[in-house]
Amino acid sequence: MKILVKNGRLIDPKNKIDAVHDIAIAGQRIVAIDPDEFDADRVIDASGLAVIPGLVDLSVRLREPGYEHRDTLENELMAALSGGVTRLVLPPDTDPTLDEPGLVEMLKHRARALNQTYVYPLGAMTEDLEGDQLTEMSELTRAGCIAFSHANRPLPELSILKQCMQYAQSFGYSLWLRPHERSLTGNGVAASGEVASRLGLSSIPVQSETIALHALFELQRSIGVRLHLCRVSSAQGIELVRQAKAEGLPVTCDVSINHVHLTDVDIGFFDSNYRLDPPLRGQRDRDAITQGLLDGTIDAICSDHIPLDDEDKLVPFAEAQPGASGVELLFSLVYKWAKENNISLLDALTKVTCEPVSILQKAAPAFSSCGQLSVGSPADLVLVDLEEYWTVDRESLLSQSVHTPFVNYQVPGRVKLTIVSGRVMWEKEE
Repeated sequence: MKILVKNGRLIDPKNKIDAVHDIAIAGQRIVAIDPDEFDADRVIDASGLAVIPGLVDLSVRLREPGYEHRDTLENELMAALSGGVTRLVLPPDTDPTLDEPGLVEMLKHRARALNQTYVYPLGAMTEDLEGDQLTEMSELTRAGCIAFSHANRPLPELSILKQCMQYAQSFGYSLWLRPHERSLTGNGVAASGEVASRLGLSSIPVQSETIALHALFELQRSIGVRLHLCRVSSAQGIELVRQAKAEGLPVTCDVSINHVHLTDVDIGFFDSNYRLDPPLRGQRDRDAITQGLLDGTIDAICSDHIPLDDEDKLVPFAEAQPGASGVELLFSLVYKWAKENNISLLDALTKVTCEPVSILQKAAPAFSSCGQLSVGSPADLVLVDLEEYWTVDRESLLSQSVHTPFVNYQVPGRVKLTIVSGRVMWEKEE
């Protein structure tokens, strides 16, 4: 199908474009910008709207395989589309764990059959993420895994972690790791500090993150494996990443959109929607996250979407499951962050478009050149009304989980239409 998107404000961070242009799409790709002639099957008038690349989200749980009775893959992928996310990475902590090629192949088949967004699974580093026995990474790669992770589980013992790194380095695989030291994390549910003390919540010291980072970087120096650090959350941790990059270590990192906006003070009176992993930290940490995003220490922002049921969240704070729904909110919250910090949308969008793509291309060199609006690139486009504000509530979200810290927030920027590989896959009903 041939589509012509006319009169939209094209915002393309990769090419540093912020101007009104027409975009011609044929097949699965962008074939022209401002074509003189184009015989389109459908003309979309984007007057008054921004046209941006499809968002790339580096952490989205989909509840499959494992929780089909709660949320379906189709439902969560549709939620992603409604938020402008066209490509997403799935961590391996499904049920069962993505530690066998057959499970990965089944997931890839289901995602292809639905033909909505692109799903890129991470394989488990160890069997059932127990930290004891390494998985067959080469077989998981052939099945479709783009890299390997331990999800939110504590890192394996250092001897096992070293073996994982050596295996990955031998085959050129990347490891995606959440830095936290299990012996210091314990049963903590909130970041150490005044808020946790006042509320009487068991705490997690910042050293849980920084000691894990020290260990990872020390092993990386001797082995050379490429690391992507997931959900770095503290000022001290960000500084360690900054130093590692300055040293030339092959490392990238991301941060959750929740930590971009929130601090431990927001927990308020034990609101379990703010029970997250890693936990929300202090104002100094949030300021360090913004600085890290601006200076390039932090490469990407992800939603860290974890759809949870009422039974997981409508319980006392310390008993609640950590996590929050967020894939539908990613654009609006990035835009909100940009507006509040006087950052251009062009610059802010790099963290959810071309920079995540760069991370994925390091993990899988054959990864497509999406995340941009160049001639020849995949036609992943999102049309957004930048002037519209909307309320985050049960009626406005497509995910079956509405447990988010941002419930009842008014957020800017409403996705109106999402195109994936040249096909209109979601369009907001007016």
